[in-house]
Amino acid sequence: MSQEPKILKIERIRDSRKVRLRLSGEFRSHHLDQVKAEISRGEPIALDLEEVDLVDIEAIRFLNAREDEGISVLHCSPYIQEWMSRERQEEKARTDWR
Repeated sequence: MSQEPKILKIERIRDSRKVRLRLSGEFRSHHLDQVKAEISRGEPIALDLEEVDLVDIEAIRFLNAREDEGISVLHCSPYIQEWMSRERQEEKARTDWR
């Protein structure tokens, strides 16, 4: 049995002052271009991960990079928050080593 790749749903929600992208489903490396395209449409953005249930390492690195650019990452599950934090620490250790 082959498994169908899970989809990532992206919904643009306009609040009073900014646009929030609500992501739902699995967020994996093959979705990065899709999310980048939505971000590049402009306007201040926050990424809402409340309905994301699975990520991979490339998605974690992408989320950390967006935070570094000033884009808020909202409503992460505890495991995603922990993984983002751990990856930041490992990246810092790799950078300090050089």
